[in-house]
Amino acid sequence: MTPNRSIVFFDIDGTLYNHKKELPISTKNAVLQLKELGHEVAIATGRAPFMFEELREELGIDTYVSYNGQYVVVNGEVVYKNPLNRNSIIKLTETAVERNHPVVYMDHEDMKANVPEHQYITESIETLKIGRFPTHDPSYYEDRELYQALLFCLKEEEDYYVEQFQDFDFVRWHPYSTDILPSGGSKANGIQRVVAKLEIPNERVYAFGDGLNDIEMLSEIYHSVAMGNGVEEAKRAAKHVTKSVEEDGILHGLKMVGLLK
Repeated sequence: MTPNRSIVFFDIDGTLYNHKKELPISTKNAVLQLKELGHEVAIATGRAPFMFEELREELGIDTYVSYNGQYVVVNGEVVYKNPLNRNSIIKLTETAVERNHPVVYMDHEDMKANVPEHQYITESIETLKIGRFPTHDPSYYEDRELYQALLFCLKEEEDYYVEQFQDFDFVRWHPYSTDILPSGGSKANGIQRVVAKLEIPNERVYAFGDGLNDIEMLSEIYHSVAMGNGVEEAKRAAKHVTKSVEEDGILHGLKMVGLLK
C-alpha cells in the first residue's frame, strides 16, 4: 500500500464533465497525476454504470458508486446492491399509467421504457449526451433487480407520488424527469462501502461534487469540495469551494486540499 494513500471520489456531470459533457484536459491530467502518486480515484454519480463506461476507460477507473449509492463496485467487484422495492415499483407503474406519466426502468446493464416513445423521455435523456435512449419493454421490472427508475412528469405532478410512495426518494434532475431511488440511499452511504472495503481511514477520503444529489456526500466526507459552478446548497455543504469546471476547477481544488502541487 502506498504510504498516506488517499481516495478521491468525483461526481461526473458538472464536476468531471463540463456543461458540454466534455472532460477538460486539465481535469484528465489531474486525475492521472493523482493515480501516478499512488492515490485511489473513484467515481460517485447518479448515472448508471453503462452511462459512463467510456469515461472509466479513459481515466482507468474501476471503482465507482453509481445510481447515487445503490450499486457499488470496487476494483471491478460488486460490493453493494440496494434495489428498488419490487411491489412498490409495480404500484408506482400502475399509478403512472393512470396519469399518463412514462416510466423508465434501470438496472446495471440497461434501461427500458414502459412506452414506445414520449417527448419527455426524448428531451430529458438527450441532455445527458450518452448516445443511447431507452428501448421499449414494459415488463422489464418483472424479473430483475432495478436500482433506479425515471418518472417523467412536471414538478407539480411529482408531489402526489412523493406522498404515496414513502419507500422511494424522488430527486429531480430535469424539468420533465425525476429519479426514483430507494429511500435513504445516498452517495455518502455508497462511499462508506468503498472506504471500508479498501480500509482507507476517513481522514484520507476526498469528494468533489456540484449538485443536489451531492449534498450528503459533501456534508459527510472528511475533505469535501464543491465546484464553483455548483448549486448553492452544495457549496454550503462542502468544506471547500473550488473554481468552476470550466476554469480548471478540479485541478485547482486538488491543489487547494494539498493532493497536488
